[in-house]
Amino acid sequence: MPTMSKRSLFIAGGAALLAAALPVATRAQAQLVKNRALFQVTDNDPARWNMILNNMVNLKEGVGSESVEIELVAYGPGVLMLKADSPVKHRIADALKSGVQVNACQNTMNAMKLAPADMQPEIGYVPSGVVEVMKKQQQGWAYIRS
Repeated sequence: MPTMSKRSLFIAGGAALLAAALPVATRAQAQLVKNRALFQVTDNDPARWNMILNNMVNLKEGVGSESVEIELVAYGPGVLMLKADSPVKHRIADALKSGVQVNACQNTMNAMKLAPADMQPEIGYVPSGVVEVMKKQQQGWAYIRS
């Protein structure tokens, strides 16, 4: 029976260690991958917004707050619910505090003659709501139209 050289033993041992470590590394990498959900809102209806905001809370509870990234994009009449005097402003503030990114479409705001001074101060802005939705979908975000 031929004997293995030290080099062959070293290579065989390294391969065995790599084979044993690979499943652990793969599991660790899978745990770092975040769920990403994009909510599109075009309705100027407090009941609809409350349902959507509830869905976000349920999503965070279902997968764990640390395991999900959530963005809400409002355009069309939905932008009106992001105004400073919105009937759901406190719910939106809570969503923002929990890490949800809330964005208003600037195209819609321009068409409605709204300025950032009219809006809740903590929200963000995107140039085009429909373009934002398309880009996020291309990046693999789950698209949720509530």
